[in-house]
Amino acid sequence: MPGQRGQPAPAPAAAAQPANQNLPAAPVVSPKATISAEVAGPGAMFPALFSLPKGDDLAHFGYEAHEYFVTGTAAGQPYKTRIVIRKPKDDSRFSGLVLAESMHPSGNAWMFHFTHRYTMSEGHIGVEIVTSGLPQLVNHNAGRYRDLAIANEQVNEVIAQVGAALKARDRANPLGRLPLRKMVLGGTSASAAVLVRYLPAHLVYRLPDMAPIYDGFLPTSTAAEIDKTDVPMIEVPTMTEVARGASVLRQDGDAPGDRFRVYEVAGIGHLDVRDVDAFRPNPCAHPISLHPIGTGFSVALHYLLQWVDRGIAPPYARRILIDRDVRNDGSLMLLDAHGNVQGGVPSPYLAVPVAQYAAPNAAAKPYPANLHPWADRGEQGIEALCRLTAYQNEFTADQLKALYGSKAAYRARVEQELDSLTRTGWFLPIYRDVVLADVAALEF
Repeated sequence: MPGQRGQPAPAPAAAAQPANQNLPAAPVVSPKATISAEVAGPGAMFPALFSLPKGDDLAHFGYEAHEYFVTGTAAGQPYKTRIVIRKPKDDSRFSGLVLAESMHPSGNAWMFHFTHRYTMSEGHIGVEIVTSGLPQLVNHNAGRYRDLAIANEQVNEVIAQVGAALKARDRANPLGRLPLRKMVLGGTSASAAVLVRYLPAHLVYRLPDMAPIYDGFLPTSTAAEIDKTDVPMIEVPTMTEVARGASVLRQDGDAPGDRFRVYEVAGIGHLDVRDVDAFRPNPCAHPISLHPIGTGFSVALHYLLQWVDRGIAPPYARRILIDRDVRNDGSLMLLDAHGNVQGGVPSPYLAVPVAQYAAPNAAAKPYPANLHPWADRGEQGIEALCRLTAYQNEFTADQLKALYGSKAAYRARVEQELDSLTRTGWFLPIYRDVVLADVAALEF
């Protein structure tokens, strides 16, 4: 499994180390990374993907993972790192669209993880580029990974060179035979910071026709103030960022060079642990939120891909409302009568609530003794980890009956809300059974 005992908690975007910004004075054609033949051994591949629930995993969607080493020269020095391509087994199912990301330093391809249900149901390919966290790979399998080396100042050039190689129509490219149309770069938290630092390099490292290497950007779990760029971008802060007082001030735009949206998703935390076994048992003080982050992140990814591929501008979303007054309800955000945030990208879990969804969480004191190794980080590490998650306070049976009368009436309300959100474009049908399974599990 990704992560090692004692591994630092996933860092917020602002905490990541800066990359070298020694860039060419004018746009240049980026060199291409050299991609190896598929890596077959020795030993097992570092998965960089937490186990997904059975029936909702790669096998269920007919996907497979392929690992390759990539080499080249960046910042004047050689590098060797790895990429993982997660793709349909049947090439004919490939949509032509690729979501690339830098592996999060905690050892997981979180963007693919968070959006996996949408990404795989649509036939999109996920590409993970390792730009940090090499000790985890070496600890997992030294024989396979001991000679990997990438320095912080090489990261921007490596991201460009890998992207250029994957868009090249040649035999060395494992995607070269596929009809790749567009590729976007995503990132969440610390990997969103990698994305943001790459943006100046994006403007100068180009394909041979001087077109952009990446056709759009999706930074999530961040509230960074991001400069304008020449391709579409959707920034996705979570409730955790807004709860900390970090709201994005930049306004949505549609002009060339300013195609930008902010989707603040109500009810979700910076780190979603609904489908992460490492949070069983729960190391946090409050019940972990089971609001699926994928329902919001996948809407943003869907709209970004439509924007870059078909030129369809996505809708504007309300921002999460804030009153900056903790005296009335303990939150900087404006809360409704149930203690849930108002505004933001709409969510069926908040429109027809059965719980309060709040952030941040905190570490349990004392925390459980039998924690999963990924979560077992000592008191300070667990506190940092839990503060990245949201929590939920479930309503009592009396509250549920007062609100909805019966479970059948509650389910009908949820189905009406799902229909409405699907019609208005704020909910993807692939997640309908996820929500209805949560409805079915609820006890009145």
